[in-house]
Amino acid sequence: MPPHTLGCHQARVPDRVVFEHVVQARVHGSGYERIASPGCSDRTIRRRLHEWAAAGLAEELHTVARRASAQLIGLELEDLAVAGCLTKAPRGGEVAGRSPVDRGQQGLKRSVVTDATGIPRHVVTAGANRHDAPRLGPTLAGLDKLDGRPEHLTVHLDRGYAGDPTRVLLTELGFAGAISRTGVPAPIQAGSRWVVERTHSWLNAYGKLRRGTEQRRAVVDFYLFLAASLVVIRQLIQRARLRYRWPTRPTTRRLK
Repeated sequence: MPPHTLGCHQARVPDRVVFEHVVQARVHGSGYERIASPGCSDRTIRRRLHEWAAAGLAEELHTVARRASAQLIGLELEDLAVAGCLTKAPRGGEVAGRSPVDRGQQGLKRSVVTDATGIPRHVVTAGANRHDAPRLGPTLAGLDKLDGRPEHLTVHLDRGYAGDPTRVLLTELGFAGAISRTGVPAPIQAGSRWVVERTHSWLNAYGKLRRGTEQRRAVVDFYLFLAASLVVIRQLIQRARLRYRWPTRPTTRRLK
């Protein structure tokens, strides 16, 4: 960027530098004042973060990561798992709601759909006072962006989704449903649904998701899609390391 003619304006902070601070805030969950540095102020972090959130860059990154995973590793969409997770939101905001499991404190709920290996395919945010069943439709709507969907697809759900609206929705989408039944122990019915619970634990490793302090919906979605993108990239690296490693050369002994 060329310097200002009057010499009174500082150069724009590079996006890479700001993004590194955003990643630190997402991992540690701390305020921007704590992670600000002499080369990047907290106001710069907030301003650039709001610009990226309004442009939907995190969702685009998640789409690119999913396509790379499908190209290098492949999709396992015959079995999908959907589940919700409650987290804290002490400052409230546009998405927060009264949590039924935290003495009515403000909280967030995220709904995630994963494939058979636990790779997050789509995420949806809502208030903690929202029921899981109505979020199933928007969560499964994210599958329309995927290529190569199989004809026979089964969605694994817990007992919170049991009801006629869920069955009607799955029938309209052409999906089969495997919903847990009342009276059967959970470990027996876990089946293919445990992978989404593991994905929630991966997402809860990030401080900004465990304790959300953002109030704007766009910023909340930005951090959620960013975390989902990094989960996909991490799994892609781990699996590609084992699948595409260089073949070992056979050892030969010298004959004396």
